[in-house]
Amino acid sequence: MKNSTIGTLLIVALIPSYLMASEPSAFGAGDLSNPDPYGLTSSEKVILETKDKLKKVAQKSNSQASQLDSLRERIDGLQSIVESIGRKTHNNKVNLQKLQTKEDTVLANSTEFQEQLTISIEENTKNIEELKNNLLEVSKLVDKINTHYVTKYEYNRLVKSINSFKSMIAKELNIKLSSSKKSKMSSFELSKIAKKNYDRKYYTKAIQNYEELIQRNYKPAYAHYMIGEMYYKRKNYAKAISYFKKSAKLYSKASYMPTLMLHSAIAMDKTGDRSHARSFYKAIIAKYPQSKEAREAKKRLK
Repeated sequence: MKNSTIGTLLIVALIPSYLMASEPSAFGAGDLSNPDPYGLTSSEKVILETKDKLKKVAQKSNSQASQLDSLRERIDGLQSIVESIGRKTHNNKVNLQKLQTKEDTVLANSTEFQEQLTISIEENTKNIEELKNNLLEVSKLVDKINTHYVTKYEYNRLVKSINSFKSMIAKELNIKLSSSKKSKMSSFELSKIAKKNYDRKYYTKAIQNYEELIQRNYKPAYAHYMIGEMYYKRKNYAKAISYFKKSAKLYSKASYMPTLMLHSAIAMDKTGDRSHARSFYKAIIAKYPQSKEAREAKKRLK
């Protein structure tokens, strides 16, 4: 198509040369370059017609060339679209294969999972049966326990009784052991040791010594007074009052009576028994008016 177009253009280019070579007619007759030529010969008319035809052929050829270029562009565009579609088709095919592989894997895993699930269900069923049997045994055991059930209160009471019995036995054994050890020691020597422990504030040992002297009936009034003094210093006022009372009953004319009465009154005051405390303060003032205990009793009465 391009070669024919070039040939047509060459012919069109040669026509003016040919026309120039021909001899023009007078007054412009036979001038083929004139837009409206006249006085043409038959050969000139043929040339003019041929020129017009060649011009139309050239125009048509150019139009066809333009259409051809447009078609080529469209073809190139379609080719790009086809190539894109081909690539997408290939990618879709690859993705489809991947999905198929995943599906096969999932199916395989699903089968394996179902098998494991079946095994697990069977094991759970066995475990449930064993648990039922164990629960039955436990239920029987609970029934048996309930038949011979001991309440918490009864149990604690029993434990308390046993502990009290053990404590009593231990105390008796300690007393016997201490008695056996101290049996060789005279009561006079033991009273010296008791006083020494008291002065050193070894009250636990001193109380044990004086308890031993009470059992031996060696100066029991004084021993009760000394034990009462140690409980008083420890602020165990109830026990102190108890020992002071026993001491006063055993020997009411002892030299330590003012102190015993004052400490008894203070102990009563500390435990809330203020009416008896006031009575003791007044008794100390009345019986021992010149003593320091009487002066202390007056201060406390105020």
